[in-house]
Amino acid sequence: MSAIKISRLTLEELVSRYIEIGSLQYDALMMNEIAKFNRLFDKMIMVEAELQRRDGDQRRLLLALYEHENPHVRLNAIKATLAIAPEAGRKALEALAEAGEGYQSLDAGMCIFALDDGIFKPT
Repeated sequence: MSAIKISRLTLEELVSRYIEIGSLQYDALMMNEIAKFNRLFDKMIMVEAELQRRDGDQRRLLLALYEHENPHVRLNAIKATLAIAPEAGRKALEALAEAGEGYQSLDAGMCIFALDDGIFKPT
């Protein structure tokens, strides 16, 4: 996905792509396909950056994914929106950490630790 192509996508298409990427990342983790996961991570960052670049910081559209059925989509959305919705994001991280969703729950718990310790500062 090139920067030129991504800039032409509608907001709805960007969010759909974000969901698709998160779902594929989940599958890659389950199959221990780390290289694939990393390539998808780069694409996810591109979508997040494009949403942030759009007028009014459109990452707010990802807040709707806090309830997505796929735990990795939820985790990605929460982490992407912590800077714009810190209280809601924190609550969502806590819920995911307690949900027993495997890697995603562990990652959510580590994210809470990093926030509390000042290691992670959402932007």
